[in-house]
Amino acid sequence: MREGARVRLDYSPRSLWRVDRMIEEIRREGTPWAAAERVLRGFGAYAGEVIVRESGGEWVSGGGDLWVRTPDGRLWDPIDEARRCYAGEGSLRLLCLDALGGFAPA
Repeated sequence: MREGARVRLDYSPRSLWRVDRMIEEIRREGTPWAAAERVLRGFGAYAGEVIVRESGGEWVSGGGDLWVRTPDGRLWDPIDEARRCYAGEGSLRLLCLDALGGFAPA
């Protein structure tokens, strides 16, 4: 996605603002779900990796699903959050802020 869209994503919490905007653009364009699903999964995985790197968390899987577990034991579902963003109901940036306790290092 980074190369095709020429977007700089550096695994910082701040970069999730750009991802939220890209998802909003995909939604506004009326991209069908079937066409958007793979990209949304990638954006969700990217957001999850941002949370893992910033919090010291880890990826966990079960039943074919992936989540991020932060050191405080909470589970986060960034892939589903990306889908919620596409529906106009979520934000990967805000999910990250919540996972990091409301503080996102620069």
